[in-house]
Amino acid sequence: MNNLISILPKYFSAAALITGCCFVIYGCENDEEVIKRMNENRNTEERGTNIESYLSQQGSVKAKLTSPLMLRVIDTAPYVEFPKTLHVDFYNDSLTIETRLDSKYGKYFEKSDKVYLRDSVVVISVKGDTLKAPELWWDQNSKLFYTDSVAEYHSIDKRITGGKGLVATQDMSEVTFRYPTGPVKVPKDMQ
Repeated sequence: MNNLISILPKYFSAAALITGCCFVIYGCENDEEVIKRMNENRNTEERGTNIESYLSQQGSVKAKLTSPLMLRVIDTAPYVEFPKTLHVDFYNDSLTIETRLDSKYGKYFEKSDKVYLRDSVVVISVKGDTLKAPELWWDQNSKLFYTDSVAEYHSIDKRITGGKGLVATQDMSEVTFRYPTGPVKVPKDMQ
């Protein structure tokens, strides 16, 4: 009897091990289609209100963004959306505002560091230069604004009323229209 009692725990352990292996081998098999359907449309959305955010590069503040609503979507291509207007103050190296931007809608693409702006986009420099466009892109790395649509640019010393396709530096010290239209003031030394 003592011999039987000492052998039983070994059989129970072996039986439990075999049963556990069967569960692992047969219980972990999933249909790939089921897994794919479970992961489809599984975007995670973060929501924030009354946003005030700062962009800094190499320890220096470059911009301040304010918006009443921000939606951050975690997806294969994550993005941040500002569906109810946004305002951005861009700073120079002395931390003074060099340019202001307002738009009714914005979408920041995290992987490319680019921002798509649309609906009444207005950019104003501290000198009073004004850029207006129905849609505009801002490249955070190259510090350029650009668009392929029609845009208007007004300046105190340069007068270009509009054109299709535009590239401008963030501080608007250089503005180039691909296809300018309207009156253009040409400096006397270039006539």
